[in-house]
Amino acid sequence: MPGRARRADVAFAAAACVVLAGYNNLAGARPWHRRWYPAVNALAASVALGAAAASGLTASDLGLRRDRLRAGLRWGSAAAAPVVAALGLAAVTPATRPLLDDQRIAGLDRRQLAYDVLLRIPVGTVAWEEIAFRGVLRAALRRVLAEPAATAVGSAVFGLWHIRPTAEALAVNRLAAGRGARILAVTAVAAGTAGAGALLCVLRERSGSLAAPVLLHLAANGTGALASALASRMQEDAGLAGAGDVEVVAGPGAGDV
Repeated sequence: MPGRARRADVAFAAAACVVLAGYNNLAGARPWHRRWYPAVNALAASVALGAAAASGLTASDLGLRRDRLRAGLRWGSAAAAPVVAALGLAAVTPATRPLLDDQRIAGLDRRQLAYDVLLRIPVGTVAWEEIAFRGVLRAALRRVLAEPAATAVGSAVFGLWHIRPTAEALAVNRLAAGRGARILAVTAVAAGTAGAGALLCVLRERSGSLAAPVLLHLAANGTGALASALASRMQEDAGLAGAGDVEVVAGPGAGDV
């Protein structure tokens, strides 16, 4: 029973919360971390798994049992499909394209976009975050807390994890001008991310496999980047077409004057 948890288990769970709450907001801001993002985070994931094993957590605790992989893929695919469809629809619909505007993606060429979608996001973001949160942290918390409390604490830490990247995204996209507006926006995004973390925890719990939240997370981040790039290109094409129409109409008028 969680109420009879060993002190060592409580200490491990508390340490995991503190380390993860600080990692992305402190180490993530360093130039070396940005440059070697997938490699550094892959190493961090390995260290986290090693620490979890040393603390007594098993493959089953971490959602890594082979016999649960098929269920994880089934649950994850079912959850990811509507996300992929919604993002694709938003990208090709003129009214919703501005919602996907992200200057961090718009400024990438094809090679950089491929690197993001094929390596940076799957390895540096999705695999690392799912191993860290729905794998190690969730298992550590479940050992000392009941399921609802473990999900709440883990999701709150997941929200804190996103403070720095959210603030940077707001700055790059020139959103939420003013200190008060930025604080409000960051708080809202962190709360929303915590909610997303809770959903990913539910997938992990229901499927018994880390594969389920991995697929949903990958669908949201990877497809989101592709949809943002597509929306940006289509917006540019529409703008060029509009400029061309204006020139055709304005040209003769200018000549007549």
